[in-house]
Amino acid sequence: MSTLHSPSAQVVRQAIDWSLRLRQPEVDPRLYEQCTQWRSAHADHEQAWQRVQTLSSDLNSTFDALPGAGQTFETLENSARQLSRRRTLKLLSGTVLLGSAGSWLARDYPAWNADFSTGIGQCQSYRLADGSQLQLNTDSVASLAGPGQLQLERGELLLDCTTPVSVAGRHGHFEAQAGRFVIRQEASRSRVSVLQGQLSIHGVGGPVTQVAAGQHYWVDTKGVQRLAELDMEAGAWAQGLIVTRNMRLADFLAELGRYRRGYLGCTDDIAGLRLSGVYRLADTDQLLAMLPKTLPVQLNYRTRWWITLQRQV
Repeated sequence: MSTLHSPSAQVVRQAIDWSLRLRQPEVDPRLYEQCTQWRSAHADHEQAWQRVQTLSSDLNSTFDALPGAGQTFETLENSARQLSRRRTLKLLSGTVLLGSAGSWLARDYPAWNADFSTGIGQCQSYRLADGSQLQLNTDSVASLAGPGQLQLERGELLLDCTTPVSVAGRHGHFEAQAGRFVIRQEASRSRVSVLQGQLSIHGVGGPVTQVAAGQHYWVDTKGVQRLAELDMEAGAWAQGLIVTRNMRLADFLAELGRYRRGYLGCTDDIAGLRLSGVYRLADTDQLLAMLPKTLPVQLNYRTRWWITLQRQV
């Protein structure tokens, strides 16, 4: 269990500002000393500084591996130097993006102003004030909207509650008196799975739908649709697992790709191969290396961040 504590958005902006100033050519040596003083003034300053530096390093590594993206981060930096400070912060926070690799930057950049967030490959657990336990899956963002109210802004959550709670999402909002449920928000629809208790789905312009334990629904702007079954266990990720039931290889790789950076896919002739089993997410490279032992496939590494599975020769 992790205790929620992150630097404020203002402190993070200050860290970004210091980082940009120190990247300028011919930096005044006194600026380094001033930055050191700022970092040592408060523990939050140092935490924000380290996160910004880690992000910068990760972005350079990711962009280096992307075709045509070699100059993207450099372009981003150079453009930022020519903009006002306010626009620079927007640029680096992901609201303004440059180049074809912009979506990679948006995906990797942490949601500094959210109450709860996770990076790629990270799952996090939080204890809320009302005693509920919130778990966020990889690359997810949620915020408190009031007592017993959550806003799912991106990704997937699992909520275990003993008091009334509501979750607002892009495609509707969901209410439970008590229970355990998973909500996964995608671009065009959301998936709801009730593990215990009961949940009410309030769709956009439609009637309220009651969901019982063991049931799953898709929710979009057109309505609510019951799913007969899932090809993977809805809440297994909270235990660091993917549990599949006759799942297509292409769908499995798409799911696994949520937990790692870069491209992960397969050729069309093996996309329909099926997997059933329990797979640990702790090391996705090791997981991938095991696939040729159970399926007639081989891994083709274009780079560390660009992997294609093809039929075994």
